[in-house]
Amino acid sequence: MAAVATSAYGSCIPANFLHSPPKITNQISSPPPLYISTNPSHVNPSHLQHLYALCNHSCHRFPNLDSYGLVELIDVGKLRTALSNSSVVVSVFTKPELANDLSSTAEVGTRSMGIGGNWIQRVMPVTPDNGKLVGFGRAVSDLGLTASIYDVMVIPSLQGRGIGRRMVQRIIRMLTGKGVYDISALCSDKEG
Repeated sequence: MAAVATSAYGSCIPANFLHSPPKITNQISSPPPLYISTNPSHVNPSHLQHLYALCNHSCHRFPNLDSYGLVELIDVGKLRTALSNSSVVVSVFTKPELANDLSSTAEVGTRSMGIGGNWIQRVMPVTPDNGKLVGFGRAVSDLGLTASIYDVMVIPSLQGRGIGRRMVQRIIRMLTGKGVYDISALCSDKEG
């Protein structure tokens, strides 16, 4: 993994990234119902550790990989510290049943319908309390001049649907709203 920095809002972050619709790489073109939160207290560090594992994401520049190519688990205490010291935290939740099997939106609809089916769950809006953490990103900033975006990830079954783009846009919007315009992102070669 190599670190690639992209900086300065509007000049090095491609303009099409900030304003164009996402490229759709999966068969399903739109994400399921989402709840996007900027409240750090909505993130359970244990659930975040699980998300890191699902995404095979490491906070280390040169992560240790096991024989299967998987990164080691992130310490929950370190995640708690990182959350409390982040200037901006964005988390994304969806209904648990939609996060586990997204092979077909139509299939999900027919499985949950029927006489006496779980129609209440279908019409309930997604919240951090009833949803599953499926995306996360954060930024660290001096809140005066500069900021860096770290750890943007989305579970594999929802990748390619613009969720990561929406998280980065939200982080950038929150930072620029505080007058911070020199924004960089640390990412791997694959993500850069």
